[in-house]
Amino acid sequence: MCHSLEELQQDIVRCRHCPRLVSHRERVARIRTRRFAGVTYWGRPVPSFGDPRARLLIVGLAPAAHGANRTGRMFTGDRSGDWLYAALHEFGFASQSQSIHREDDLALADCYITAAVRCAPPQNKPARAERDNCRPYLVEELELLHRVRVVLTLGRFAFDAYLAARREAGQTIPRPKPDFRHGACHPLPGPVTLIASYHPSQQNTFTGRLTRRMFHSVFRAARRELG
Repeated sequence: MCHSLEELQQDIVRCRHCPRLVSHRERVARIRTRRFAGVTYWGRPVPSFGDPRARLLIVGLAPAAHGANRTGRMFTGDRSGDWLYAALHEFGFASQSQSIHREDDLALADCYITAAVRCAPPQNKPARAERDNCRPYLVEELELLHRVRVVLTLGRFAFDAYLAARREAGQTIPRPKPDFRHGACHPLPGPVTLIASYHPSQQNTFTGRLTRRMFHSVFRAARRELG
């Protein structure tokens, strides 16, 4: 186990455990897309981001190919990030409402953002083995983030990944297992409140499955739990 979150993030950035993900993230960084043709991509595993003394932990799915895989910061440079950071700013967790690149002076307060998988996967769908390879990083973060009181998971994949990491970290999981539905709040031993949200992907936001009002409701619930 690493002695600090900083050491852990350094280990994450060096990770090459999943050949398919390594190949994909580096290929995307090399070929790029026309819109970012002149941009140097990060093209590595994306470290977590935020306040190490945070009481709110946000767990996402994985970096977007031309979002965090390009910028090197969680949820930065894509539409999902636009939704997330606008909400974080609205509820007092972020210093600004946009996250454009790693040097834009954005800071998080009382909030830490991580993901179930740290490399951009093809079609945004990590394989089960890739999820399992990444889990030890999330387990270590749960052990190092001592003040977390609310965990907000973005999507079912992140919801299940958090519960699996929590179990591996030796923390109790209620029986029956908490169910995933948008807005559900599950009190867990610790005490920690687990809040489920749909992921702010374009697939969800463009179709209206997730609206701004729905998304803000989970942050309102997080604020209420944090007092």
